[in-house]
Amino acid sequence: MEFTYRGLTATLERHIVTASEIDHQLERLRQQTPRIAVVTDRPTQTGDEVVLDYAGFCKGEQFPGGTAQNQTLVLGSNTFIPGFEDQLLDKVPGEQVVVKVMFPTNYHAENLAGMAAEFHCTIHQIRVKSQYELDDTFAKEVGGCETLEEMRRKLGESLQAYTDERGEMDLQDRLLRQAAETLEIQITEDQINAAVEQQMQNLQAQLAQQGLSLEMYCSFMNTTEEALRADARGEATVGIRVQAAIERIVELEKLEATQEEIAQALGLICRQNKMTMEQLQPYYDAEFEAAVIRSVLASKVMKLIRDAAQVEES
Repeated sequence: MEFTYRGLTATLERHIVTASEIDHQLERLRQQTPRIAVVTDRPTQTGDEVVLDYAGFCKGEQFPGGTAQNQTLVLGSNTFIPGFEDQLLDKVPGEQVVVKVMFPTNYHAENLAGMAAEFHCTIHQIRVKSQYELDDTFAKEVGGCETLEEMRRKLGESLQAYTDERGEMDLQDRLLRQAAETLEIQITEDQINAAVEQQMQNLQAQLAQQGLSLEMYCSFMNTTEEALRADARGEATVGIRVQAAIERIVELEKLEATQEEIAQALGLICRQNKMTMEQLQPYYDAEFEAAVIRSVLASKVMKLIRDAAQVEES
């Protein structure tokens, strides 16, 4: 079979965002974004969110980890040590309060467990949270728009752009896989096993970010690690084939990653991870650079295949 990556055919399935989808997203934003109002005409009460500074002292000495500035705390949430929040009730902004508490005997810091302590607090602000109505006020304060209709229109445009981008990415992925199917290569068991192991490591890293273990995940999904590995073999094989196809096209087309393209890719990584180039620098070693170059070349290959394909819209 001849390796074919030009002149492929595919269908771009374009989804048009509906009014109900826009309404659903508006409602999600309303639920996720409480309205915060600053209170100036009364003292604190249960349910208020206060902004405060505090410094903790034990036996007259300030202890590490007991100090914060501009900390937010909802009174009555029982977030802090028992008794702490109650002593901040009926207070006003600017007031300095000495909160006296007793650390629980099972407190995680052994040097403070069961000890009496004082927190010197200064309340800066009292705030209350309420739920927005879907109206022009919501549009102005949350959406930065003059009216709700303007916010709805802009949200619809944003959702459509996102949907179109996802559809285009899906199309390019399908075209690349289609090309990879025509590449004749021998895939060894060792390659598949290595790819499966990498998938499992990626899964474990993702779970760890959510505070989950692989064992917990298997329990929730009613499966086993062995079953996950077996299921991963098919996608691992496809991944090996796709990577081989990319490398072959790079070779045939003499594609290269320019310094400008690498810099753009690094800029995107920084934006996605909300960090600066200086913060990224400690992680930028030869392996990292090689991964960025592979990403740039893969994008160029996918664009080449896409531009050379015959695509119909549906």
